[in-house]
Amino acid sequence: MSEIKSNIKKSLDNAEKLNETLNSFLKIEREYALNRAEELEKSSDESPLKGFAIAVKDNICTKFSQTSCGSRILGNYRPQYNATAVDKLLKAGAVIVGKTNMDEFAMGSSNENSAFGTAKNPWDTTRVPGGSSGGSAVAVASGVVRAALGSETGGSVRQPASFCGIVGLKPTYGRISRFGLVAFASSLDQIGIFGQTSKDAAEVLQTVAGRDANDSTTAAVEVPNYADEIGKDIKGKRIGVPRALFGEGLDNEVRNAVEQSIENYRSLGAEIIDIDLPNSKYSIAVYYIIATAEASSNLARFDGVRYGFRAENAHRLREMYMKTREEGFGAEVKRRIMLGTYVLSSGYYDAYYAKAQKVRTLLKQDFLNAFDRCDAVLTPTAPSVAFKIGEKTDDPLAMYLSDIYTVSANLAGIPGISVPCGLSSEGLPIGLQLVGKHWSEAVLLNLANAYESQFPLGAKARFSVAG
Repeated sequence: MSEIKSNIKKSLDNAEKLNETLNSFLKIEREYALNRAEELEKSSDESPLKGFAIAVKDNICTKFSQTSCGSRILGNYRPQYNATAVDKLLKAGAVIVGKTNMDEFAMGSSNENSAFGTAKNPWDTTRVPGGSSGGSAVAVASGVVRAALGSETGGSVRQPASFCGIVGLKPTYGRISRFGLVAFASSLDQIGIFGQTSKDAAEVLQTVAGRDANDSTTAAVEVPNYADEIGKDIKGKRIGVPRALFGEGLDNEVRNAVEQSIENYRSLGAEIIDIDLPNSKYSIAVYYIIATAEASSNLARFDGVRYGFRAENAHRLREMYMKTREEGFGAEVKRRIMLGTYVLSSGYYDAYYAKAQKVRTLLKQDFLNAFDRCDAVLTPTAPSVAFKIGEKTDDPLAMYLSDIYTVSANLAGIPGISVPCGLSSEGLPIGLQLVGKHWSEAVLLNLANAYESQFPLGAKARFSVAG
């Protein structure tokens, strides 16, 4: 058997074997992946990701597989086209082995909102992997694939990366095309990347980044060679630390690990600078107004008429709309649609949505002011390690606060990366977050690589099948 086909077969075998326990994949495409591996083996073209096994979150369109968004309302719906990011991966020689589990329509921080069951954290299967891109994080953390695509609206790549002990990158808004990414909140949504290392993330970003005529929000900004930028000396790089964010609500073990990471960066030659992000305390409130408002508009298209699930025994059009959405959407999606409709309603638009957009501008300005003094800002990625399955399902506010450190970067449109920085006393991974100026992914990847090279996590997930 050829080397590429052998490697892809191993990835598929591991995906099927571990999925019984971890539930990270909603669809494993064995026949498709093996056929593609055969085609690549016959090709003389040495593409940059030739034979590279990759998993894709199930809200990113693939015409060769389902795109369910983790929802009953779409189920096994198959799009007529690939997302631009998927086409770029395929052109570069990657092999997509399957579609991964996720919170329904990317609305969640734990993967518990999936209509098809919760993905399990490979470090401890009684715990969540984070969300909404939990399935992609698990696929990488367990060693099934070296990299995976996820999506971010408020931390849905970085937070599960932290919970699962891997690298998670959210690029600048406009760096990766959103064409083919099913919309949740269009001014916040982005495709992001999971990697076992920052080098893996850099290779995938190199492939999928760039201007796309199908997405007017992508920018005509030069894409650097990210791999070449990795490995450079970080001596003299200035890292800003907003100490005010290290207070109430932050788990002590997470605080200690991140504080140690600051000293570790200092030992690598980085300069540590205290900064202030005065409006960050409003970030969760602003995010859950803007995101839900945009979601209430975007999800209006799922009505049972054009595609996906349609309720039976409905005799009138309005009744069909109501039954389809009642039966097809889960509780969290309904909650956010109602909240978003409320903040956009007459009499409340100015008090909530318009005000939130003004505060969003202030948050962005806070970061611009900080970047006048530093190259990157360092915070915890999440306020705690992975929590138990079911622990926060009855307390939506506690669940929303899981994203308290990540949503600001989405609101400001700036890049961020989560890097493993330690283990808790229970052996669960802890992540640090670095956020940077617009288009500074190369700087963040280099800082991440410098840290993981000198201070590796030092343990593997219990269910890891990586070599």
